Amino acid sequence: MSSRCLLILALVAALEITATGQQQPDSNFDASVTHPAYPKTHPRILFDEAHNNFHTAAGRYKPFVDLISNDGYQVVPNKQKFATETLKEFQVLVIANALGSPNVDAPEASDPAFTQSECDALREWVRNGGALLLIADHAPAGAAAAILSASFGVEMSKAYTGDPANFQRIALDVSWIMYSRENKALGDHAITRGRDDSERINRVLSFTGQSLKGPQGSTPLLKLSDAAYDVFDGSKPQQARMSSAAGRSQALALEFGKGRVVVFGEAAMLTAQEKNFGMNYPGIDNRQLALNVMHWLTGLLK
Repeated sequence: MSSRCLLILALVAALEITATGQQQPDSNFDASVTHPAYPKTHPRILFDEAHNNFHTAAGRYKPFVDLISNDGYQVVPNKQKFATETLKEFQVLVIANALGSPNVDAPEASDPAFTQSECDALREWVRNGGALLLIADHAPAGAAAAILSASFGVEMSKAYTGDPANFQRIALDVSWIMYSRENKALGDHAITRGRDDSERINRVLSFTGQSLKGPQGSTPLLKLSDAAYDVFDGSKPQQARMSSAAGRSQALALEFGKGRVVVFGEAAMLTAQEKNFGMNYPGIDNRQLALNVMHWLTGLLK
């Protein structure tokens, strides 16, 4: 069997393992923050729930919302399509796994989740000083969000990404990718440095996502190795095709006009689900990464 086929089979096997994982938030997750970043002022965060989102503020992303709320942010769920009026009262917009259909298994789930007019309104809002955290997982979420990411020059692979050089060997899953200072997969940015050594990011784990390519001037935060690859139609081994993901990443940051954008190609790493799936996985800094991302988006990190 060719090495190419073996790589595809390795990722397909990993997807079968991942599919059996829990998709419920960890009710025991410790979302406390010892020293909140915003004890007096409370930046307003709009959390999108108007686009068939697989992750909602009170659902699978509740641990993330609880964490940033305890850091001093005021989180408001969004039920409306994006427009100037929708966005103007908020400092940050968070979008997690928007879909083209409420049924994640339907073919229509890969359809664009946003209209062009929504993308235009959001682009101008960021250009004028807004901040966007866009999170879009492997298929179908990548395809659904690609129209929006393209508005900021970010290309989504819309695939499933594995990295045989840096995967988490304890989990035996090539799509659970470890980014650390030891393997030089963490980008140098205010987000990974934090405000002091206590906020410094050393190890981040992703849990099956897609790859990204940012525009000139963007900074990759989680860098894939030269051995990384994308598998398309990864849930169907007989139809799967593969391409190199060398030079791509699973998270990146960029300044856009007066505003800021952070894009993640994997969603579980910024929440906490049952059975240590996400920020609650032991020995990683994903929890601090979530806080640092928000600190940068609201200007606390320069």
